[in-house]
Order: sequence, then structure tokens, then C-alpha cells
Amino acid sequence: MGKLSIVKVRLDREVNGYIVSDASSKEAVVIDPGQPAEKIVEQASGLTIKHILATHGHPGHVGGKDDVKAVTGGQTGIHTADAKQFLRSADRYLVDGDELEFGDFKIQVLHTPGHTPGSVCFVIANHAFVGDTILAGGIGKQTAETDLRRQMMSIGTKLLRLPLQTALYPGHGPATSLEREVAQSPVFRGAGVRG
Repeated sequence: MGKLSIVKVRLDREVNGYIVSDASSKEAVVIDPGQPAEKIVEQASGLTIKHILATHGHPGHVGGKDDVKAVTGGQTGIHTADAKQFLRSADRYLVDGDELEFGDFKIQVLHTPGHTPGSVCFVIANHAFVGDTILAGGIGKQTAETDLRRQMMSIGTKLLRLPLQTALYPGHGPATSLEREVAQSPVFRGAGVRG
């Protein structure tokens, strides 16, 4: 297995975009292509962008996708439910269980509805890019389309099945780990979860 490189790009609206690349092949994926797209393109210099993926359809997380695609030629992807909810187009409409490849790595798509109907997490090796499904110490802010009960079910049925050592890269704020969140986050209090 190749070596994975993860670069966090701070974008408008305090969104974290990520460029995840295979160090040997220089193939990469952009996760949450917000604005300004130029920051993403600049950080991705020298890489071959295979996929441009959104964890959900909120503007801060997809606003730069078309500009990044125009420069890099990567294929865009968003879950079908958020494509419909937010009238977003993509080259590929993602569903739970999809696998995408770049270099020696596979991206597993986990549909984690709640923050939005089409929220997804992307799992690459022992790293999970979780958008606003879960943040360090909490969850993403609630909006009109948020279904909190469904979001908590997604965390319990999808994210808690990952190994506790899984690193979590949220759409806002610092990175964390599943183990740290289970032990410390109020999200898990009273859920009967053991760290």
C-alpha cells in the first residue's frame, strides 16, 4: 500500500477542504471543494486529481467544485439525495457502498444522512472525512434540512462501526479520532458506548 498524504485547505465559511493523495502515484482526491477554488488548485499543484467529492450539498462545501474541475479535470461526485435537495450536478451521483480509486487507495462511501439528506463520509484506509456529520466535540450546526435523530442514527450505525483508531477529518475545526470523540464528546453521552 502506498503512502497517503493529507493536506487541509482552509476555505471561506471556515470550511475545511482536503486534498488526499497517494505519494507514489501523485493521484489525488479533493474533498469538500469550497471557495476560493484557487486555494485548492494551488495546493494540488503537481498532483493528478481523479475525484472532486462533496460530503454534502451546502454551498461552503461545493461552491468551488466546477472551478476545480475546470482546472484539474477531476470527476465530481455528490450523493443523489443532496443533488436533488440542493439542485447540484455532478459527474457521478454517489450511493452508500460505492468505492472510488486513486493511486493504490480506495475511497469507501458511507451514506450518513442527518445533517443533510445526502450527507456522506469518505473512508480512506484508517481516515474518515466526515463533513458536518460529526465535528471535534460535537456535530455540525443544524439547518432547515437537518434531521438530528437521523444524524445520530448515522453516527451510531455507520461511524461507530469503524475502528476506534480511525482519524476523523471534519468539515469545520480540528481533526480528531473516533476514540477521542467516544470518550469525550457529549454526542456519545448516555449512548451506552464504551471507549
